[in-house]
Amino acid sequence: MSTSSAPNRFREAGSWLPTVLRVVYFLFLLYVFFCSIKLMSTAFTMAGQGFAEQLISTVSDPIAGLFLGFVATAVIQSSSTTTTILVGLVAGTAGSGNPLSIELAIPIIMGANVGTTTTAMLVSLGHVTRPAEFERAFAASTVHDFFNVLAALTILPLEILFHPVQKVAVILQRLFAGAGGMSLSSPLNAIVEPVADLVVGAVPSAVLLAFLALASLFLALQQMVRVMRGAIISRLENLFNRVLFRNDAASFGLGLVTTATVQSSSATTSLVIPLAGTGVLNLRQIYPYTLGANVGTTVTTILGSLATGNPVAVTVALAHLTFNIMGIAIYYPLAALPIWLATKTGKFAARSRRNSVGAIAIFLATIILPLLYVFLS
Repeated sequence: MSTSSAPNRFREAGSWLPTVLRVVYFLFLLYVFFCSIKLMSTAFTMAGQGFAEQLISTVSDPIAGLFLGFVATAVIQSSSTTTTILVGLVAGTAGSGNPLSIELAIPIIMGANVGTTTTAMLVSLGHVTRPAEFERAFAASTVHDFFNVLAALTILPLEILFHPVQKVAVILQRLFAGAGGMSLSSPLNAIVEPVADLVVGAVPSAVLLAFLALASLFLALQQMVRVMRGAIISRLENLFNRVLFRNDAASFGLGLVTTATVQSSSATTSLVIPLAGTGVLNLRQIYPYTLGANVGTTVTTILGSLATGNPVAVTVALAHLTFNIMGIAIYYPLAALPIWLATKTGKFAARSRRNSVGAIAIFLATIILPLLYVFLS
């Protein structure tokens, strides 16, 4: 009896081997995926951080600030970097007569919120060859855009007339007066940076680095989706639906904590796009997650501003948080509107090859045109 049971136990253990190998392969692909996002952000920052700083410093009115905040963030692919530049410019010129005031900084923050969503849209293009998946993935990537755009269009006129974001940020700044700053290390950066630094050292050109990052991003995404269609995703689906995304509060908290921890809303929001494309998550689950990511991305800048001890810097950083919270207060109860807009956009983009090409062209133009300006200037 013991002799016959040994092969059975061996077969039972061996039956897990393919699943284990899939999990290991998926984790490797996930690492490549995060490295690609890091390299892409580094390449865009190498090319455009000076341009973004110069662009922000030329803002002369709130409407221009909104658009320039979007362009600056689309160029460097990091709303945290844009906000950090902004905090430095406003704090460094406080009282010096420089026209970049808090009133002009707040619209730039609104534009930066919109610009940071471009990475998720880029990830959704990995599903373009499968119309059903592309419809779900593109909708999931744009629901974040629609929230940020709607929030900016609603709050900016109120801010110009009545300054509610600035007033709340000033009140919060007084509550934080005297608080010391602290640094928050990102475990994702600790894992990804060694390899990313090696690649950056070997590929000093920002253009080549951007192409390498995009190629590795799409390759990793393609393989991740292929693996997720197999046994792994069926085993993890219950974890997503019953635990991580079981309700809006859980989804929001997950987005907030993961983004504050890894310090990259681009990474955390991009990660759920393949899950939407394969049908594991729906827009109703993803929407509160992106709202949490919006709040989580403000943590780094707030902590950094507290370290400066400059009240103006703290006020600008808290204005970013205030704007996101106000946007959530308005468009979480009205969630049906951004979700409906994203659903219609996904259906339109996936309806035909011509529509897909048109949607991709419009999206790429928002990134390529500012980058071309940077490279050619």
